[in-house]
Amino acid sequence: MATSMDIAAIIDRQKFGSFHLTVVGVSFLLMLVDGYDNISIAYIAPLLIQEWGVDKSALGPLFSAGLLGGLFGPPLFGYLGDRYGRKTSVILGAFFFGLFTLAQVWANSLGSMMALRFIAGIGIGGVLPITIALNTEFAPRRIRGSMTMLSFVGVALGGALGGLVSSLFMKTHGWQIIFWSGGIAPLLVGLLALFVFPESLKFLSLKPARRAELLRVLARLAPGLSVADDTRFVLSDEANRAKFAFKDLFEGRLAWITPLFWIANVISLLVFFFVNQWTPVLLASAGFPVERAALSTTLFMLGGFAGVLAIMRPVDKFGLIPVPILFAISIPAVGLIGVAGLPEFAVMGLVFLAGFCLIALQFGIIATESQVYPTYIRSVGVGSCFAFGRVGSVIGPLVGGAMLARSVPVQNLFYLASALLIAGLIAAAKLTPLYRARIREMGQRDTQADAKTIVAEQITRKPGT
Repeated sequence: MATSMDIAAIIDRQKFGSFHLTVVGVSFLLMLVDGYDNISIAYIAPLLIQEWGVDKSALGPLFSAGLLGGLFGPPLFGYLGDRYGRKTSVILGAFFFGLFTLAQVWANSLGSMMALRFIAGIGIGGVLPITIALNTEFAPRRIRGSMTMLSFVGVALGGALGGLVSSLFMKTHGWQIIFWSGGIAPLLVGLLALFVFPESLKFLSLKPARRAELLRVLARLAPGLSVADDTRFVLSDEANRAKFAFKDLFEGRLAWITPLFWIANVISLLVFFFVNQWTPVLLASAGFPVERAALSTTLFMLGGFAGVLAIMRPVDKFGLIPVPILFAISIPAVGLIGVAGLPEFAVMGLVFLAGFCLIALQFGIIATESQVYPTYIRSVGVGSCFAFGRVGSVIGPLVGGAMLARSVPVQNLFYLASALLIAGLIAAAKLTPLYRARIREMGQRDTQADAKTIVAEQITRKPGT
C-alpha cells in the first residue's frame, strides 16, 4: 500500500542548518544586487547633468523609469515562477536585469538610458517576490518571518553599497563603473544560484514529472529520510490545484486579505519614497547645512535596519500584529518631521524613528503576505502585492514633485504622508484578524496531517537514522 508523505510537515520539523543557510545566503546576494541596481541611477545623476547637459527637472522621469518597469516584473516573473519553478524564474530574472543593467554602460542619451532603466526594472521588480516565495516555502513555520527578512535585508544594504562604490571609484572610472559592477554582479549571482539554489519542494510536489528532482532536494534537506518508490507526496496544509486562475487570489478569506495587503503595500511604499526623497529637501530649505541634510538619508536607512532586526522574532511569534503597531507609531513620527522650528537633534531623531517604522513595516508585510497563499499561486499572489507596492513607489515621487511645482510648502508633504499612514493603519487593523484566522486554518490542516506523516516517515526512514 502506497504511503503519503506531507512535504509541509517535513519542512516545518527541520532545524535551521546548512541547507537553510544556503537558501538564505543566495537569496541575500540576490537581494543585494537587486537593491544595488534599483538605486544605482541616483548616484550617477550629478555626472549625467554635467556630461549630457540635462536639466535637473528631466531626471524625474529617469528616476521613475526603473520603478515603472517594476510594475510589470512581479506578475510576469510570478507567472513564470508558478509555472516553471521559483529557481528557474529567479535565475532568469537575475540574468535579465544584469544584462540590461550592463547595457546602460553604453547609453549615450537620456532617452536610451530611460529605455534601458525601464527594461532592467522589469527584472529588478520580478526577482524580489519570487525569492521571497522560495524562502517562505523552505522556512520552518516557527522561523518563517526571520528567514524571509534576513534575506530581504540585502535590498537595503545593496542600496548603501552603491553609495560606497560611487564614492570610491566613480571619480576615476566615471559613472559607467556603477553599471559595470551592477551588471556583472547579478550574472555571477545567477550562475551561483544555478548550481546551489534548490527548487521549492512544495512546488515540485505539485509536478509528478519532476519527482527525481524533488527526491534530490529532499535528500539535501533531510539526509536521513528514505522514500519508497510508491510514496506519494502531498501538501495537506494547503489547498492546491493544477491550474491557476486569477480569481483564486480572492477565494474565501483571500477576498479581503489580498486587497488589504495591496492597500498596505501601496501606502507603505508611497510614504517611504515621500520621506526618503523629500527629507533632505525639507532640511536644506529650513537652513540645515547640505551635508547635515544628506545625513538624514543615512539615519533613515539605519533606522530601517534596526527596525527589521527588532521585528524579526515578533513577526514569527505574533504574525501580522507588529505591522499595525508600526503604522501607528509612524503617523506622528512622519507628521512631526514637517513641523517648523524643531531643533536639529529632534528632527534627526524623528527621521531615524520614521525609518525604523516605514522600512520595518514593509519587511513585516512582505514576510507575512507570502504565508497566506497556497503553493500553486504563491508567486503570483506575492507578485501582485509587490506590483501594487510599485504603484506607490512611482506615485510618491511624482505627487511630491507636482505639489512642489505648485509652490506647496515641503512641510505639507509630510502632513499628507502622515494622513495616508492613517489609511494604512486602518487597512492593517482590518487585515490582522483575517490574517490570523487564515494562518490558523492552514495550521489546523497541518496538524491533522502531521500524525499521518510521522507514521509514513517511520515506515520509510532508514534503520538507525
